[in-house]
Amino acid sequence: MAHHGNGERPARNGPPGGVTITEVAYRPSLGAPLGMDVVDFAELRARGRRRGIDLSGPQRPAFHHLVHLHPDSAPLPHTVDFTRHLVPPGGWLWVRPGQVHQYAAELEEPGSGADGVLVIWRPGFVPDEPPDVPGPVVPDGPHTRMVGLALDHLVTEYDDLGALPLEAHNRTLRMLLSVLLLRLAHASSPAAPAAAGPATDGPYHRFRDAVERDFARTHRVGDYATALGYSTRTLTRAVHAATGSTAKAFLDARIVLEAKRLLLHTDLASADVARHLGFADPSDFSKFFRRHDGRTPLAFRSAARGTSDGRAAGDGRGSGAGQQQSGRR
Repeated sequence: MAHHGNGERPARNGPPGGVTITEVAYRPSLGAPLGMDVVDFAELRARGRRRGIDLSGPQRPAFHHLVHLHPDSAPLPHTVDFTRHLVPPGGWLWVRPGQVHQYAAELEEPGSGADGVLVIWRPGFVPDEPPDVPGPVVPDGPHTRMVGLALDHLVTEYDDLGALPLEAHNRTLRMLLSVLLLRLAHASSPAAPAAAGPATDGPYHRFRDAVERDFARTHRVGDYATALGYSTRTLTRAVHAATGSTAKAFLDARIVLEAKRLLLHTDLASADVARHLGFADPSDFSKFFRRHDGRTPLAFRSAARGTSDGRAAGDGRGSGAGQQQSGRR
């Protein structure tokens, strides 16, 4: 399988021995398709060795990862935002931009038996993304053949760079990737069918995108409603229709998720996490976190890291600890 190289360049500016998140931006190399890449596991391991990247460490990519295991592969554990998935042979796992994920340590061992391919693409490469299907998907019945054909067609077109003008090549890849994603969205088991989802330009999606952009700036649903030109009631109805939750609960859950990411994967003090998330008073952050998680930030960090002492877990009172790494793929 051909690979058009993209480079990871992690800046190792974290404290010695500190826990860090590697921020990974998408940077296509010259001559590669604009916004999409196909990487097999052997190449992924080789990239890690060449650039000194710990694949089992926490990473936050700014692009989509579609992880696929070959049917004869060994199962592969993969952690995404505190949920440990076991991707079975023939399975697929979609990691969205901004999610913190970690490959299993055994992936770095060529003899581990884990074998597969990653399709990665930048946001916006496909015009309409189907609804998210949480957890691994294993197509069955006629879906197995159709998903396989969709992947084979995508990879064949990807490898055939130069047979078409670049613009036509990229348009073809966008269409074929859309077909693969749609096939996967409808290949889940009958117990968890893929929903049609609301219109991608409606109030819910606009609110979701605004929350992703501004959750550290404002924690008030009314501010989002004003900025988007909706009433608070309209946003609440739209969010409830899409998720079964209220707009405020959706916003709070996004703040809590980011807090947990920073508490577990960095050594930032609780007060610094509070400031990073837009809390003027660290005590307000502690109350907010405890209301939603049932624990203080320090207690969550200690439990998540398996330590009995908060300071040993890196929850000191100083600022600037645990800077995040940056990288490129």
